[in-house]
Amino acid sequence: MKAYHTSPTRGEMPAGQRGGRGRFAPSPTGRMHLGNVFSALLSWLSVKSKGGKWLLRIEDIDPQRSKQQYADQIMEDLEWLGLTWDEGPYYQSERGERYEEYLEKLRQQDLLYLSYKTRAERLAVSAPQENDNGNGNVNDTLTLRYADATIREQAHYDNKPSIVLRTTPSIITYHDQHYGEQTINIKEDIGDFIVRRRDGAWAYQLAVVVDDALMGVTEVVRGRDLLQSAGQQIYLGGLLGFPRMEYAHLPLLCNEAGQRLSKRDKSMDLGQLREHYSAEEIIGKLAVLAHLIEDKKEPCLDDQARFCCKPADLVPLFDWKKVPLEDIIL
Repeated sequence: MKAYHTSPTRGEMPAGQRGGRGRFAPSPTGRMHLGNVFSALLSWLSVKSKGGKWLLRIEDIDPQRSKQQYADQIMEDLEWLGLTWDEGPYYQSERGERYEEYLEKLRQQDLLYLSYKTRAERLAVSAPQENDNGNGNVNDTLTLRYADATIREQAHYDNKPSIVLRTTPSIITYHDQHYGEQTINIKEDIGDFIVRRRDGAWAYQLAVVVDDALMGVTEVVRGRDLLQSAGQQIYLGGLLGFPRMEYAHLPLLCNEAGQRLSKRDKSMDLGQLREHYSAEEIIGKLAVLAHLIEDKKEPCLDDQARFCCKPADLVPLFDWKKVPLEDIIL
């Protein structure tokens, strides 16, 4: 299998490029499933329909679960599907110096404290939709002010602390390109949240906010389970002096039980699907689910009622108004 690598600093540029800059940012913790592909496809189509560029970023900040073999497989699957990227891949695991720089900006604002409890910490390096536990928030923790904590004080505890962002009462409102106006009460809906784990791993929220800003991302397209997370990221980006970007969230693909697809749904992962369907059939099926093409189109295989198309075929057909708001049961 081909290996993919790039410099961690390439692609850092201000926003404003003609057509905008979108991104797909998978975690290399397993094989992509159909829901991941649905998100990638609509992200790709959204920015390509505007004449923009699509970046690929590998979010491999979880040292326990991330594997290069999964990253390589994700990229091979994307290429097989015809979802080629214009820049990247960029690896978050190579960007620690950037995160250190912006953590220091938060420290200078006296917005950080140390937490000695482990609740939510394992989940803080994952995107919220992966852990189904909100946003890595911290409650009822044994804490010290980050600026005041000395080595002597830390020695009183058997474990190392995580670094937590102290939130303030704030109302964040933003317009989602698909779901309309969203309002998040940061203090009540989110609360304080981890920005660096006790083992040194960077939390998802800090890493994604810094990377999106420095890479000049102008629009983020992803599942609707991250609607609230967008407010959290807008809040953190504001503290760091970053401009706002556009967000568009999409309906979730769900199994027959109505549960969001996950990497545990092996029948829907690309390994299984590629044994039975061509890339054009998979893209065509997703286009039907997104209402970009109608079910009345002649199938390429009459006995299976399959639809065939490539991502590029769908660019002139893409419109967020066509995409359903309700989750999609497979």
